[in-house]
Amino acid sequence: MQTRATSTGATSRVSAVRAGALVALAAAVLAGCGGSTVSGTPEAGGPPPSAAPSSAPGSSSSTATTPSSSPSSTSASPDAAGSLSALLLDPSTFTAPYQAVVLPPQAVAQAAQDLDGIAADASVEPTGCKPEARSSDPDSTALLVATDPDDRATISIELSRVDTTLEDRKALWEQCSEVEATSAGVTSLVTTDIVPPPPIGADDTLALRRTVTSGGQAGEVTQSMLSLLAQVDDVRVTATYMSFGDLTPDSATLDRTFTAAVQKVKAGG
Repeated sequence: MQTRATSTGATSRVSAVRAGALVALAAAVLAGCGGSTVSGTPEAGGPPPSAAPSSAPGSSSSTATTPSSSPSSTSASPDAAGSLSALLLDPSTFTAPYQAVVLPPQAVAQAAQDLDGIAADASVEPTGCKPEARSSDPDSTALLVATDPDDRATISIELSRVDTTLEDRKALWEQCSEVEATSAGVTSLVTTDIVPPPPIGADDTLALRRTVTSGGQAGEVTQSMLSLLAQVDDVRVTATYMSFGDLTPDSATLDRTFTAAVQKVKAGG
């Protein structure tokens, strides 16, 4: 399947703007709140997890991820733990150069589209390959975004309440490994590859690499993502490193924060 080439500079600019939506959203929120959480009193996230290097799937690091401990008998179920925002990591978990912020509910839907690589209003080929629709419930998704301003790269931690399994998602992504998505006159090629999942204590785990290529001959823009996923009861944890071009993923930070996010969900906050 080939990306339809566009022929105007305007289309290239639209592609670049779309691809940088998550970076722009995080920067805007940071500018408006001085780098703190968006609203209310920042929740205690506990001390940052150990910074010992570990390897995400496909990374060059040779140190294996340390599996998280099995759920204890006193762990609270995510269903009974209240809002997803209470289960989200504190922004202070991230250290320099990352600047982290919790996105407000009204910004989550747009940011989630950037992580999916397919806009909500896009038409897709093959049909049936659009991401699952996001719920309008404010507690259906919580999103923390950490930005490296020098590289324009982000690490996002997304918590979502779901009624599907990761096995369902894996089957869909295997069927939809190459998707053409067209939105606002821009056609992108979204390529998804399933890679070995990280060893971590959860109901199920998954990992994937995804690229979104758009712009064609008018000026190609490539957005690259490495995502680690885990499911604990009805809560799905997704940690994604997103960058532009051929930047090597920061696997150590991605894996460290993913492990901490899963552990916090398992502990019920």
